[in-house]
Amino acid sequence: QAPLVESGGGSVETGGSLRLSCSASRYAGTRYSLGWFREAPGKQREAVAVIDSDGTTEYTDFAKGRFAISRDSAQTQLYLQMNSLKPEDTAMYYCAARSDFALGTWDTYDYDYWGQGTQVTVSS
Repeated sequence: QAPLVESGGGSVETGGSLRLSCSASRYAGTRYSLGWFREAPGKQREAVAVIDSDGTTEYTDFAKGRFAISRDSAQTQLYLQMNSLKPEDTAMYYCAARSDFALGTWDTYDYDYWGQGTQVTVSS
């Protein structure tokens, strides 16, 4: 199915910022929501933020105030701006797509399509 390709990961120090990107051109103009998830070593994959096809955004508690999810006007790119990064933000970050009509928002099984991930490492 339609590919999702993440980029923008890297290594930063505590307090730094990164902006992740996800190429999502095949979802432009569709009724698909896009989300960012992350998976740290030894932990389960968890949701970070979601943006609906109409632009409505939602965040998990740890992301509120520090992270911002957005899409470009053409809806071909998904972004995650991450500020005030902490060592506990170290993880592989994934973008994912689900139908707007899916019942759930925050579980991995709500999402049908996934990218390969981009690594974020925050050093103390």
